[in-house]
Amino acid sequence: MKIKLYFLLLLLSATVFAQQKQVLTSIDTTKNKIGAEFKLTLKTNVDTLSKVVFPNARNFGALEVIQSYPIDTIRRNDRYELIKKYGLTQFDSGRYTIPSVKILINKKEYLSDSIKVEVANVQVDTLKQKMYDIKDIASADDSIGDWWKYLLGLMLLAGLGAFIYWYFKKRQKEKIEEEIYKTPIEKATNLLNNLEKKELWQHGEVKAYYSELTDIVRNYIEEAIEIPAMESTTTELIEGLKVASQKKKMKLSKDTFDNLLGVLKQADLVKFAKSKPLDFEITEDRKKIERAIVTLDKAIPVIVETQDEMLLNEMQRQEQLKRELEKQKKKRIVTAVVSVLLLLFAVTTFFVAAKGLDYVVDNVFGHPSKELLEGEWVKSEYGSPIMRINTPKVLVRTDLKKILPKNGMALIKDMQSFTYGSFNDNFYIMVSTLQYKQETKVDLAKSLESALQSLEAQGAQNMIVKQEDFETNEGGIKGIKGYGTFSKIDGDSQSSTKFYYETLIFSQDGGLQQIIIVHEEGDKYANEISEKILSSVELQNAQQ
Repeated sequence: MKIKLYFLLLLLSATVFAQQKQVLTSIDTTKNKIGAEFKLTLKTNVDTLSKVVFPNARNFGALEVIQSYPIDTIRRNDRYELIKKYGLTQFDSGRYTIPSVKILINKKEYLSDSIKVEVANVQVDTLKQKMYDIKDIASADDSIGDWWKYLLGLMLLAGLGAFIYWYFKKRQKEKIEEEIYKTPIEKATNLLNNLEKKELWQHGEVKAYYSELTDIVRNYIEEAIEIPAMESTTTELIEGLKVASQKKKMKLSKDTFDNLLGVLKQADLVKFAKSKPLDFEITEDRKKIERAIVTLDKAIPVIVETQDEMLLNEMQRQEQLKRELEKQKKKRIVTAVVSVLLLLFAVTTFFVAAKGLDYVVDNVFGHPSKELLEGEWVKSEYGSPIMRINTPKVLVRTDLKKILPKNGMALIKDMQSFTYGSFNDNFYIMVSTLQYKQETKVDLAKSLESALQSLEAQGAQNMIVKQEDFETNEGGIKGIKGYGTFSKIDGDSQSSTKFYYETLIFSQDGGLQQIIIVHEEGDKYANEISEKILSSVELQNAQQ
């Protein structure tokens, strides 16, 4: 009976073992870093007619499935070895268990082995790797780039150039038209010649041609015969001319009035009825106007002026000429000023679009921190043990012994301090070294507190303090860094300004070495100066 029982147990255990080994479970590693991939492998060996279904899950226990690899199939005689791999990960450190999962073979469930894994934290060496605050969200780069800004600037400059050319061309034409003539007949003759040079009707501008032609003759009649020709209709003009010719005893023939009337009526038809005279008619009308002006000028009685009247008229003409010249000079000055302002506006707009408003303001009006950053920097040695740093300007030695208590000075063997600017300026640097007479164990944290208290004593308020370890790039000397912000009240305006500060403190051979940098918060150039200074710090090893 016992033999049967043992045999039954052996058979049962063999069956269970065979069932468990139907699925083989393995993993590439049992220990990994946060976010790294564990590669889980499930293998099964079946005949060619078997149907195998592997699990399709998003998570295996606490681990997330980040990749489900395709099934690999290997044929061995009349059987298949199916291999299924999963990529698993976890973003929290700790020890986890990958649970058993069900695999269906011919609709029968088989379980994989459970496996324990460990997820370890990523170690960060804060002595070599600085920790920074989370940056603001940065906007995505424009896929089209900045070329459109330069194109816009070129278009603005081209438009400005075209406007200046058009303006001066127009002023040039107006200047020709506004020339001062000695007599009305001289003015009319010159204007007729200028009208022909324009070739308006030859280019299809018949209406404009007739409008200028009739304006010339009307202006002449108004200036020479002194009747309101510009405001009169054609009929009123001819009637007024007849009346004036009788008063002035001008001998004018009927043909003169008829020719003038005919041209004025033709002009009215062109301007208001859109009439289109032939080329020879236009040429004939121009000749009729010219003959009419000459005839009218010859018919005007000549008034013999006395010498005094001639002198007075000449003086009046010269005075009028002088006023016109001054007027034109002022117009040229205004034109030049407006052109320069428009050019400056276009150039400024172009750079604002391309570089931003801050860039234009900083480069046009200047920025004290920018001038410091872009100036010639100086590398100097300060204090004992020697501290080497790059600064925008050479630091000036200052005497701090006067402000320290006498009982504190009794413990100090040597103290040196060097500064640029003052605590009331927008940018301030101080480098100081201190040696004690007796060997003293220095607590860097307490020394940092004392440095911050000195800032508060000088007016710093609402101070925010952050602290981290620091190590120099050269020599690897370790110290402590304190940084943060504080507010300061202006004594005159009572306005509050926010400042950013950074201080480095080192202890060597029982002494202290300290750097303090203070500048206005938000000053990007001052931030670059501060980073450049701190990255250049070199300390002489006191043990050497």
